[in-house]
Amino acid sequence: MNRGMRMHGGRAKDVRGTVKRLMGYVTRYRLRLALVLVFIILNAVASVMSSMFIRTLIDDYISPLLLEANPVFSGLMQALAVMACIYAAGIASGYLYNRLMVVVAQGVLRDVRDEMFAHMQTLPVRYFDTHTYGDVMSHYTNDTDTLRQMIAQALPQVFSSIVTLVVVLASMLSLSLWLTLFALAFAWLMMAVTRKVSSRSGTYFVRQQQSLATVNGFIEEMINGQRVVKVFCHEDKTVDDFKHLNDELCHNATEANKFANIMGPITNNMGHILYVLLAVLGAALSLAQVPNLSLTGLGTVTLGMIASFMTLSRNFVMPLSQVSQQLASVIMALAGAERIFELMDEPGEHDDGYVTLVNAVRKPDGSLDQSPTRTGLWAWKHPHHDGTLTYTELKGDIVLDDVDFAYEEGKTVLHNISLYAKPGQKIAFVGATGAGKTTITNLINRFYDIADGKIRYDGININKIRKSDLRRSLGMVLQDVNLFTGTVMDNLRYGKLDATDEECIAAAKLVNADSFIRMLPKGYDTVLSGDGSGLSQGQRQLISIARAAVADPPVMILDEATSSIDTRTEAIVQKGMDALMDGRTVFVIAHRLSTVRNAKAIMVLDHGRIIERGDHASLIAQKGMYYRLYTGAFELE
Repeated sequence: MNRGMRMHGGRAKDVRGTVKRLMGYVTRYRLRLALVLVFIILNAVASVMSSMFIRTLIDDYISPLLLEANPVFSGLMQALAVMACIYAAGIASGYLYNRLMVVVAQGVLRDVRDEMFAHMQTLPVRYFDTHTYGDVMSHYTNDTDTLRQMIAQALPQVFSSIVTLVVVLASMLSLSLWLTLFALAFAWLMMAVTRKVSSRSGTYFVRQQQSLATVNGFIEEMINGQRVVKVFCHEDKTVDDFKHLNDELCHNATEANKFANIMGPITNNMGHILYVLLAVLGAALSLAQVPNLSLTGLGTVTLGMIASFMTLSRNFVMPLSQVSQQLASVIMALAGAERIFELMDEPGEHDDGYVTLVNAVRKPDGSLDQSPTRTGLWAWKHPHHDGTLTYTELKGDIVLDDVDFAYEEGKTVLHNISLYAKPGQKIAFVGATGAGKTTITNLINRFYDIADGKIRYDGININKIRKSDLRRSLGMVLQDVNLFTGTVMDNLRYGKLDATDEECIAAAKLVNADSFIRMLPKGYDTVLSGDGSGLSQGQRQLISIARAAVADPPVMILDEATSSIDTRTEAIVQKGMDALMDGRTVFVIAHRLSTVRNAKAIMVLDHGRIIERGDHASLIAQKGMYYRLYTGAFELE
């Protein structure tokens, strides 16, 4: 197996590829990185020069001064002043490169988050149906935070350590070849121990990130479902489930950090041992009067040289210790980066549609042409191979012809669905939960693609229509309302950004939402937060219906749109809904069968098949499933 590949959970992890891809983001800041490298070199040189100065201080100043009856300290003071300047330069360089790396780190995180979020918008609905929100959120929080730690702290530390090692090694060779060889042999032993320990933690850091995402997903789920937890007295079981997940996270984090955290003490203590051994070896060489071989030639082993070399050994061991300690951050960051890149490598929603929705104008001969401005008339722009264009008026004529569909291969959930909805008609779907009602509307939106059959929109196969244009022509009001942080007016304008205040207010009046909106603290300028938590479920639903009215689409899909509204309010809203649906093709999914009585056609579904169809009167006369549902209970459970 390629050394750059690691197996985890049955999948090959391309570590080299992850590093290369991550460095691609970092190298976008080449100028700052070049400055960082310069400052790191200055910092390393200043650090080494201070150690080398000890030899000069002892051999050239202190020792001679001890033999003089009237010592003169002017030379020593000048040397100390020079070293003070070198120290100041080293401190300034260290400050500047750390400051620059913070800027680089935050810039990289911004780029990664921007690209990750932009790509997430291209993912199909299927991805979000199969991944918990907490797991997805973990990519933006925990995983990106590991990158911040690595780029802002680990990378500059590693760069600094490498530069320091090179400079220190050159300085050590200039002092003594024999002591340098001994230090290198000891460093090899130290790295062997470090490698043995760090190899144990890599796998657990990957597991830690995955466990953390699982815990986040569970917490997010429990927060959203806290009312249900309390209603069913499920607190104890929830605590037990969380403890199980938390214990798994604790185990993986403990195993990962256990080995990572002991590397620092191991390298530090081995550094102390090296310090003592160098003192003993240096003294032995001096007493034995062994010639001192160095890059500068042959000499004698002096007290100043030994002291300077021992200090340099600290500078030699410290980078090795720092690198070993930063390995934990690097491994954890690579685990986070792998998860981030997995999300970014998820295939986006495939769209090979070429028919687009355009503003149209009717020419004197009755044909259509494209208009550069909004006219209120829409058309499908259909390009042909010969370069000609065809414009088909958007009317809202939808036909499903013998449609089959399966979420998973081999498990068909819709069988031979055939129906048509003429412009202005209201089609209702009723049936038990799981019968396939919402699935049909998901197929019309192309959230999923059908397995067999055809769906035509104004005579055009919807596979040929660009998805964004298809969905722009459809308005949806869902049972689960999503409001966004912003004013009520912002939420109403969500589906039509260029809508005027007057259009939004007219839409609110149409669905009878205007009266309660004006009673809010700042009316239409009231800021909603927390998904509209300050509103009742019915009020949130009314805003959702008004939002669809502002978009003014030719086709409306109402999925349990009035299920959260009480019966009295429903009667009020229904009048507005009727006005909203007037002239539009409407698909209605409802549990309250009383709301679908006026539908042009009612489709009764059971286990993915249409078992009955007709209007209310004809279905009652058949005395089949619809009759039993309607007469047995007005609420379909």
